Amino acid sequence: MSGLDRRAFLKTAAASAAVVRPALVAAQSPDATPRWPSKRNDTRKREKTMGTGGLSKARLDRMHDGMAGYVDRGEVPGLVTLVSRRGETHVDAIGVAAVGGKKAIQRDAIFRIASMTKPVTAAAALILVEECKLRLDDPVDRLLPELANRKVLKRLDGPLDDTVPAKRPITVRDLLTFRMGLGITISPDATPIQKAMSELRLGQGAPNPATIPAPDEWIRRLGTLPLMCQPGEKWLYNMGSDVLGVLIARATGQPFETLLRERIFEPLGMKDTGFSVPPANIDRLATSYRPNFQTGVLEVHDESAGGQWSRPPAFPSGGAGLVSTIDDYLAFGLVLLNHGNHGSERILSRPSVETMTTDQLTPEQKAVSGLVPGYFDGHGWGLGVSVVTRRVDVAGSVGKFGWDGGLGTSWYSDPNEDMVGILMTQRAWTSPSPPNVCLDFWTSAYQAIDD
Repeated sequence: MSGLDRRAFLKTAAASAAVVRPALVAAQSPDATPRWPSKRNDTRKREKTMGTGGLSKARLDRMHDGMAGYVDRGEVPGLVTLVSRRGETHVDAIGVAAVGGKKAIQRDAIFRIASMTKPVTAAAALILVEECKLRLDDPVDRLLPELANRKVLKRLDGPLDDTVPAKRPITVRDLLTFRMGLGITISPDATPIQKAMSELRLGQGAPNPATIPAPDEWIRRLGTLPLMCQPGEKWLYNMGSDVLGVLIARATGQPFETLLRERIFEPLGMKDTGFSVPPANIDRLATSYRPNFQTGVLEVHDESAGGQWSRPPAFPSGGAGLVSTIDDYLAFGLVLLNHGNHGSERILSRPSVETMTTDQLTPEQKAVSGLVPGYFDGHGWGLGVSVVTRRVDVAGSVGKFGWDGGLGTSWYSDPNEDMVGILMTQRAWTSPSPPNVCLDFWTSAYQAIDD
């Protein structure tokens, strides 16, 4: 894979709203006929109506028209959007499941959610912290001896043997906050350490599960490398979540995917979320595409039947491995919005969710971190999620938390608005900055608030 390809993925994330609370309005049920792109230029005045969630129906129609435009222009084959506020949930499915195909995208379509896996992994780790099987500030050395006694590069572009000893061990908190000392940087193959990470197939480019070795071999290979910087020094994207998956498996003595299924997916009714799609549901998995950098034409990244997510992977990636549906992920977004509570049971405590969704980075760490220039001027990083720290646009109230998936998805929950928004497409991002379809979805979701 070329350096250009890797840069494209640096920023790579039957439950319904009734899972947590009843949905009062649903724009489409899983078996309903999808809404197709509008060909009209509708300038008629529409009656201003508002549901119990404080969302304007006319403004939601405006969002539909804007999203349909991306399908009309061929920028995405299809997409599914969701806005849920105060129990009122609107879902819209537009377009087709594959380029040139006739099968309409459905509400229950399954998408590769890439880095939207990271918040799920963080929640699993916090479950174990609550059970005292992990401690945030304990070194990982006991469970991950491969990462004990770290060496640190004297300079990022230096040879791999030009190192100094780490000043302290890597902790669980370092993994959750991406301060372990290893991660993705803006030029993936520009230095010896980055080239070595690629050659060892540690999962630094686009999500490709078939190329990554099993967890024990993966962590062994990782342990052969020095760190890019001292633990705790700066935020470096991605690697911490994959290490967390291995740590969780060793802490529980069971496969990572089993822990996720038993402690998160089954309690939340996330029946279609996992690291692969079973044969019975493979027809619901949307084809994954990547734009050609020269022509912009969509090229297949992963097929549905016979693709990489059609079978269980050797390495269940805690950073980018999951598939899910929009309703499944709504259940996850709502349980965090509800302070860890789900119906009559609790997935996480309120203090744990508050810690998870509170900015953990210092000003000094932000000053030397980030994939997108200026990102940390208005954002922070909690435990596995991004957190808005300063309002700079319509769609960014302070305290909003969530993350995106570089294969074409985005999720955020907003405690101030009591709102969850999710966008799922099958077109991969082409840079660390969000594509226009993502930006317009979030603007459209927030402009629909009418109270």
